[in-house]
Amino acid sequence: MTDRAFLKSFAGLIVALVALTVVLFVVAQIIGGKPSKTVEATADAKAVAERIKPVGELTVGAAPATQVTTASNAVMDAIIPTANAAGAEDTGKKIYDTTCMACHAAGVAGAPKFGDKAAWAPRIAQGMDTLHTHAIKGFQGKAGMMPPKGGNMGAKDEDVKAAVDYMVSHSK
Repeated sequence: MTDRAFLKSFAGLIVALVALTVVLFVVAQIIGGKPSKTVEATADAKAVAERIKPVGELTVGAAPATQVTTASNAVMDAIIPTANAAGAEDTGKKIYDTTCMACHAAGVAGAPKFGDKAAWAPRIAQGMDTLHTHAIKGFQGKAGMMPPKGGNMGAKDEDVKAAVDYMVSHSK
C-alpha cells in the first residue's frame, strides 16, 4: 500500500468516526432531552430533605438568653436592683467559665491570669471602657493579644462586658 492510499483510507475512517459521533450526539439529545421540573419532583425533594435533616443541633459557647420585655426589665430593676447586679455577676462568671477561662486561667498569649492583681492593675488603670472595647473588638499589644470576644463571636457585647467586669472584680 502506498502512502497516498493509506492517507486516503485513514482520512475516510476519521470522517466516518466524526459523522458517527455527531449522529450519536443528536440521538442522545433527542432521547435524553432536558428533564422538566414538575411539582412532584419538588415535593419529593422536600420529603427527602425532611427525612435526612439532623435530629439535633450542637451549640458551642454561651447558651442563648431568654428574652424579657423592656417593661418587665424596668419593673424588675425598680423592685430588686441587687438581683440584676447578681444576674450580671452570674452571666460574667458563666461567660468566663465557657470562653475566657481558656486563656485567662493559664495566661495564654499574654492574657492576665484571673485574680492576678499585678497583671490586671495596668489594664484596670486604662479604664473599664478601654477594657470593654478591647474585649469586644480585640486587641494586639506588646504583651500579647486578645481576640474579639475571646473568640466566641456568638457572645453578646453585654455578656462580654459582664465577663470583663467579673474578672476585674476578682483582680482588684
